[in-house]
Amino acid sequence: MKLGYFVNQYPKVSHTFIRREIRALEALGFDVQRYALRGRDDEALVEAADLEERGRTQYILQRGILYLMYSVAALTLRRPQGLLRAARMMFSVARRSHRPFAMHLVSLAEAAVLTRWSAAAGVQHIHAHFGTNSAEVAMLARLWGSVPYSLTLHGSDEWDRPLQWTLRDKVEHAAFVVTVSSFTRAQLMRWIRLEDHDKLHVVHCGVDESFLDAPTVPVPDNQRLVCVGRLCNEKAQPLLIDALVLLRDRGLRPQLVLAGDGELRQRVQTLIDRYQLADQVTLTGWVDGQRVREEILASRALVMPSSMEGLPVALIEAMTLQRPVISTFVGGIPELVRPGREGWLLKAGSAGALADAIEQCLRTPVAVLAQMGASGRARILERHRVADCALQLGLLFRQAHAAHDGSNTPISAGTLSPTG
Repeated sequence: MKLGYFVNQYPKVSHTFIRREIRALEALGFDVQRYALRGRDDEALVEAADLEERGRTQYILQRGILYLMYSVAALTLRRPQGLLRAARMMFSVARRSHRPFAMHLVSLAEAAVLTRWSAAAGVQHIHAHFGTNSAEVAMLARLWGSVPYSLTLHGSDEWDRPLQWTLRDKVEHAAFVVTVSSFTRAQLMRWIRLEDHDKLHVVHCGVDESFLDAPTVPVPDNQRLVCVGRLCNEKAQPLLIDALVLLRDRGLRPQLVLAGDGELRQRVQTLIDRYQLADQVTLTGWVDGQRVREEILASRALVMPSSMEGLPVALIEAMTLQRPVISTFVGGIPELVRPGREGWLLKAGSAGALADAIEQCLRTPVAVLAQMGASGRARILERHRVADCALQLGLLFRQAHAAHDGSNTPISAGTLSPTG
């Protein structure tokens, strides 16, 4: 079966899970075409695999405005009724969206390109990651006469603005919808039609052999912690700096590695300088997967004080490498981490609670941390192997295609999910 994977920006340093998913599907025999609206000129790719993916991806906006206009004209001649359906939906979405009207016009033109490219490649199903503008393009393409589409919804950027992102429409016209956690599924159920609830399926993000086959390294008896992820408000890294100040007042000076980059980098650096923590905190910037593994293995635990999450891949990676984790009771995290068994969970937004959890971790014997790490790895092997997740997705794709051809009936919600 030939699939078209469609993302707003691809590849990205923070979206390695999409690459893993695509390659796991290819290992199952799916032919996957990569489509994206744009690349990331402002973000250096550090993984060789991401550089390879960029060479295999077709970028719609790279072709320029004249090509978009040509595609609209060419597709209109072939499918004029489809244009009417897509344009009607575009106007409806634009009235309710937070984005300027001109951007929805561009989405309509992008839908024409996606329809033409996927038809020329023989794509049988389009899958969009994230419920934002890429999902809008896939929906408009479907109404214009393209193949069925599905989408994966991840986190707060989508459910924080469900009306402005018109998630109800995108789910209504989709063949099915994947969510990365039961929490995400529950958030989406609040905003869509009751009759569309059966379209929702929980399929987790997974880790591949680069983590699963990594050598076992005992938990080091050190005072080193690592936080992996984009430096952003959602990840709440400034709270870590505040927690380090509190811990210093208690006579504790753990080392902290912040592996990642993002819009809060300057703010974090300012806090480090203000509180004279340069000897404790290391900012790595974006690093490749090998460096991420090395940083996790060199640390006592991974800490992630997020204010909101779908289900963070960094936690999955750390647990795969048998490291305990310190995180918050938000989003899908409690579905993965059980307090006292795989690590610590605390209330979000509290530097004091974060400092308390870090202190407990620092004072916990290494043998107990190793037991937590072993429990975490067992949990990942049960729920988050990317090969298993790809099997679930593959069955969804095949059954959606069969239903579109009239040879099958739609599948019920959650039947392919361990947590469904």
